[in-house]
Amino acid sequence: MATFNILDFGARGDGQSNDANAIQQAIDACHATGGGTVLVPAGRSYLSGTIMLKSHIELHVERGDSIVGSGKWDDYTYKTNVGALSGGSVDAERPASSMLIMAEEAEHIAITGGGEINGSGRLFIEEETAYIYRMCEERPFTIFLIGCHNVTVRDVTIRDGALWTLRLSGCQDVLIHGIRILNDLKLPNNDGIDLDRCRNVRISDCHIVTGDDCICLKACEETFRFGPCENITVTGCTLMSTSSALIIGAECCSPIRNVIFDACVVQSSHRGLAIHLSEFSVVENVLFSNMVVETRIFHEQWWGRGEPIYVVAMPWTDQHDIGRVRHVRFRNVLCRSENGVFVYGWTPDQIEDVVFEDVRVEVDKWSKWPSGQHDLRPCPGEGLRAHPTAGFFLQNARHVTLRNCEVAWGHHCPERFRYALESHQVADLVTEHFKGTAAFPEQYPASLID
Repeated sequence: MATFNILDFGARGDGQSNDANAIQQAIDACHATGGGTVLVPAGRSYLSGTIMLKSHIELHVERGDSIVGSGKWDDYTYKTNVGALSGGSVDAERPASSMLIMAEEAEHIAITGGGEINGSGRLFIEEETAYIYRMCEERPFTIFLIGCHNVTVRDVTIRDGALWTLRLSGCQDVLIHGIRILNDLKLPNNDGIDLDRCRNVRISDCHIVTGDDCICLKACEETFRFGPCENITVTGCTLMSTSSALIIGAECCSPIRNVIFDACVVQSSHRGLAIHLSEFSVVENVLFSNMVVETRIFHEQWWGRGEPIYVVAMPWTDQHDIGRVRHVRFRNVLCRSENGVFVYGWTPDQIEDVVFEDVRVEVDKWSKWPSGQHDLRPCPGEGLRAHPTAGFFLQNARHVTLRNCEVAWGHHCPERFRYALESHQVADLVTEHFKGTAAFPEQYPASLID
């Protein structure tokens, strides 16, 4: 297959001229010959607006160079209404979104190389407030692939996303391997990898740092034509987030199922391993295994309260119906956190068959933010609710098993730390070889179950 160097099509690589047209000409010429490699050569910085990949093309960004997103909104030439900021559904009142690199209905495409793709997120900050930036209404996705087949993203570094960094909607047969996503921890909605209604996806050996969720699986309303999100594996990743490191939801307008998260390390994140069902659908057949998780509390403008494991079925509003979370396993998980494991259903029949096996939770306090809260956002009514901290808190669920689980308390326990296990309205709760006392055993029993 032929190689097309973007310098041969007029790219300057001076970091000031918009090279989008030259890059696109190289892509179009490569596509016209049946495909090949579009080379972004090393040693330069290529400023760009929107570029569109096409079938049978590998965009190879060499080590030592970068594609840098323009700070001018008009340079992003492809506009579309999507739900990245509006609960998974299109909001006609919002400005249309755009993207730096995109592909639609393409097949056999790849983004590779040791170079960088920079989303220029800092250029879309309206105000640098203390704990979470206020962003411009118009800001681009870094990479957005729609309805593509046989996709590879390998070895690149993606930096400073302004919105979702690597979004795939309705894509099938996807390999994401060895990439780095390095985003600002105070920038909202800069998710690392979003899989929206994708199938047969393998994510492996990635390092991701984001303000919003590191890896998120969802099924958005606007992409309904693509069906469920299913058959996903995530392995060997290191993750840090001011939101959730690994999460399914909250947008779940169709089934999300057959998912394995394995051998990942979560560092200093607001929430660790999470499922949040907010729609009338089902999340099922999910396995989290062989994890080390560290979570802490951040400012309350960020969703989360330091939960290492979080399973919630809760509608966006009281006008929404929601479906089921079922057949979920957490195995061989070591947690150090400022909160406990949290399982909460809107009604008693929406979470069922959840097993925790060989899960150890050490709860301590080290950040400056207050503890003793449950966070159910997004939800009807008050999202942050005052409640003492338990090692495992379970409410409104069925067939929950805790097998060989342990709760330990650190050396800085505030008064709001209470029970090793607190359970309300959980039918068929099974505990086998559960270890743990209350944080203050002279005042409280180890468990509160009703």
